[in-house]
Amino acid sequence: MSLIANDGVVLQRRTADATATRTRLFPALVFLLTFGLLLSDYMSRQVLAAVFPYLKTEWALSDTRLGALTSVVSLTVGLLAVPLSLLGDRWGKSRAIVAMAALWSVATIGSALAADYQQMLVSRLLVGVGEAAYGSVGLAVVLMVFAPSKRATLSGAFMAAGSFGSVVGVFLGGILAVHLGWRWSFGAMAVIGLVLVGLYAALVTDGKLSRHQHPGNTAEQEAVRPHRAPLRTLVATPSVVCAYVGSGLQLFVAGTLFAWLPSFLNRGYGLRPDKAGIAAAGFILLMAVGMVVTGLLTDRVAQDRAQLKWLTGIGYAAASLALLATAFTLHPGAAQLVLLAAGAFFAAGTTGATTAMVANLTDPSIRATAFGTLTLANNLLGLAAGPIVTGMLADHLGLTGAMRVVPWVSVAAILALVVGRRTYPSSLRRVTGEC
Repeated sequence: MSLIANDGVVLQRRTADATATRTRLFPALVFLLTFGLLLSDYMSRQVLAAVFPYLKTEWALSDTRLGALTSVVSLTVGLLAVPLSLLGDRWGKSRAIVAMAALWSVATIGSALAADYQQMLVSRLLVGVGEAAYGSVGLAVVLMVFAPSKRATLSGAFMAAGSFGSVVGVFLGGILAVHLGWRWSFGAMAVIGLVLVGLYAALVTDGKLSRHQHPGNTAEQEAVRPHRAPLRTLVATPSVVCAYVGSGLQLFVAGTLFAWLPSFLNRGYGLRPDKAGIAAAGFILLMAVGMVVTGLLTDRVAQDRAQLKWLTGIGYAAASLALLATAFTLHPGAAQLVLLAAGAFFAAGTTGATTAMVANLTDPSIRATAFGTLTLANNLLGLAAGPIVTGMLADHLGLTGAMRVVPWVSVAAILALVVGRRTYPSSLRRVTGEC
């Protein structure tokens, strides 16, 4: 009997250990695959920057029209982010992710086959439709299976996939364009996306996500009303509105660097398109690393003191302003490149802090939609506005003159974050009181 009892205890321990291992592995798998698809998203989006010189020559395009090819993606993402995020909340997050990623990958094939500017513009618009709610729904999925205390870290790391994807898109796209032609740059990105779509569809389902939801998130949901929160709560407090606005305005700077750094290095330093793409990829990689590091630092410094997260976001935006404004006043050379690298590191550093604030200030039942609202602000104020406004300025001031103006947008971002911090206590009380 004793032997049987001991065997039973051992069996229970082994079963518990196996269950714990599966529990730990699935969230990691979800993060890696969702992160990988966001990489693919931005590879498909930003590969365009690597082939700007070819399209400018082949189709005789102005900088404004080049910028429009980038901005139409972000504009479409911004306009459709909220309705498609709402659909993702209700239809099923994993199914929505698979459908969106398949669409942007197929649309990227359309970019490879485009015969003229108009066809390219339409294909880029469809890329934007596919990408519209991915960042918000994907982030909601990631946060669902991890502890709430890791939100700034996970948000910064997840959103950094956009910068890492831009690195790969610009780097690989520039090399393929030189050796095989610019159409192959788009084709390669599409194939990578379709492979990841197949893996996600096979390994991640809504049922698995529900079973592996972190207990902290489950408790949070049980603490709020049993029905879905009204959509008006997405913008019900001044603090959350300031988080949207501050995040979007700071990404005006980051979006401009994504789109125009290869051309800036091509024109200002005389680099060939492939060399300019490789060099720009290095700066964008620093931006991605910066997003991860600043997210970790924000969680480490702030911990349970949420108001400190606002201060870290303000600090990152101020550092970006000081470094980039100085860099673009200098002549081409080592000093400019060093300051540009340091400024790029902080350019998107507000992402982790502002995303964590949005999560804290909105109801869990509509969190993907809240992130969709954040995506709307990030794209309309930042990723869409940055490239086209910079292109318009470049047609009048030259690209170097335009880049000197861009860092000063951070002043408006800082002001929004300052107001958000001041109104945060009263806004949070209002949210928790309504919940």
